[in-house]
Amino acid sequence: MAKQERNGEVAWADRTASADSWHAKFGLETTPLPIDPYISRDYFEQERERIFKTAWLNIGRVERIPHAGDYFVKDLAVCHTSVIVVRGHDGQVRAFHNMCSHRGNKIAWDTHGSCQNFTCKFHGWSYGVDGRLKFIPDEANFFDVQKDTLGLTPVAVDIWEGFIFVNVDPSPQESLQEFLGEMWTSVQGYPFSEVSATRFSWQSEVRANWKVVKDAFQEFYHIAFLHRKTIGDVFCSPSNPYAHGIDFDLFSRHARTSMYGNPDHTPTRVEALAQRFGSMLMKHDFSPEKMPQGVNAAGDPNWTIEGSILFPNSLVFVSEGTYLIHTVWPLAEDRTLWEAQTFFPQAHTTGQRFSQEYSKVLFRDLLMEDGNTLEKTQSMLASGAKKEITIQDQEVLIRHHHKVAGDYLGT
Repeated sequence: MAKQERNGEVAWADRTASADSWHAKFGLETTPLPIDPYISRDYFEQERERIFKTAWLNIGRVERIPHAGDYFVKDLAVCHTSVIVVRGHDGQVRAFHNMCSHRGNKIAWDTHGSCQNFTCKFHGWSYGVDGRLKFIPDEANFFDVQKDTLGLTPVAVDIWEGFIFVNVDPSPQESLQEFLGEMWTSVQGYPFSEVSATRFSWQSEVRANWKVVKDAFQEFYHIAFLHRKTIGDVFCSPSNPYAHGIDFDLFSRHARTSMYGNPDHTPTRVEALAQRFGSMLMKHDFSPEKMPQGVNAAGDPNWTIEGSILFPNSLVFVSEGTYLIHTVWPLAEDRTLWEAQTFFPQAHTTGQRFSQEYSKVLFRDLLMEDGNTLEKTQSMLASGAKKEITIQDQEVLIRHHHKVAGDYLGT
């Protein structure tokens, strides 16, 4: 982001009407965006078939299944399926449709657990953690059963930086590395495994389109207003009153952004104490040498948080010593399951534990502020009062998402 001097003060330049705007840099249009993709059932069904049933989807972390037999279940309503993710006795992570080959019942009813075999509660068919069908009660009474063809149906699975991705397409057109493209090395070297010892999570079903939820975290323009009483002056300053981002990179599908932090922010006494003893969601005394090369690529001393925007529905924000994730799961054209998680290292002292608890509560309050807008936005988008919405240059990530989605849908 270009800067300029005004009255001896470094100010953030207004790029929106200039040739060096972010939209111009990445060759994006600047016309209003149509509202129909946020409210149309037909558009939603196209997204389901052409995006979510073909794209690689981030569904969790490897720390959830550290040992052989550990598993978790992820219901993917948008893909009309439920998936079991399990670590095998060979250490490999595998994924299967959560469906018995007999009568189609769900195999795993719990959200997570550990087992030696998956046994259907309906008729007792039993499967190994490698998906093989191992036992059929009263097998002799079936007709020409070939057990080696009746195992759990596999789902393509792969791992990026400890994040588990699945693709429900029976024959994915590309590997996860090909799908992530330039993002594959963007946060390479960030100590996700070290920072994942403690996890706090929230989820909520909201009456809003999934893109309304995702859009809320793809721009910083709202910080000065919606979060003015909580973190407004953490990311805003007299020289950057609207929390303009330091940097943006847009790729074929995904994107990254670097967030600015106010170097003159004065923490409260409690905030200062929390910052002294550990990881904060917004930390300004970071060590550049600890960050991967792709994080804060601009080398700005006022960097605070790096956002990796993973198409279609996951956003990963990393800082020094902590990271957070938003994942939005479409349920209908006007309903979304919104999941938020924040991660911290293992706390070894009371001070570190206090710091994490303070950060957790702060993040919870921010989520409540963000969430307060979602259903209100959706209700008015659906009112028919307007056919388009107007966005500005700092909302370039929203524009980029619409372009990528349009490419998938051929619109």
